[in-house]
Amino acid sequence: MILVDSSVWIDYFNGVGSRVTDLLDTLVDQAVLLVGDLILIEVLQGFREDKDFNTAKKLLQDFLLVELVGAELAVAAAENYRTLRKKGVTVRKTIDVIIATYCIQAQVPLLQTDRDFKTIAEHLPLQII
Repeated sequence: MILVDSSVWIDYFNGVGSRVTDLLDTLVDQAVLLVGDLILIEVLQGFREDKDFNTAKKLLQDFLLVELVGAELAVAAAENYRTLRKKGVTVRKTIDVIIATYCIQAQVPLLQTDRDFKTIAEHLPLQII
């Protein structure tokens, strides 16, 4: 199982060719891909055309949808954020800490292109691809 971040899906839907989008293209048929509820929001809200929105929604709903935050995970994410801050690391978006915390707790690697995840992985046991 692999959680795919919105940064990858957005590039994928925009036709951006990269190592990560090529890997996603391969993984679609070879791995169990997870789509987080918050990631689903981030990806779908960016579509301007209804046709593109509906196409992406249909594709993303073919994967395993997971809830990224609940009461326990919210506390764990806050603890991770505080741990990072104590180390002098400021993550730009709270949602990235939530996604990272989900992956750490579920022991699921994260396919991503966001620099915040690379920084988080330097200080917490986040496995990034």
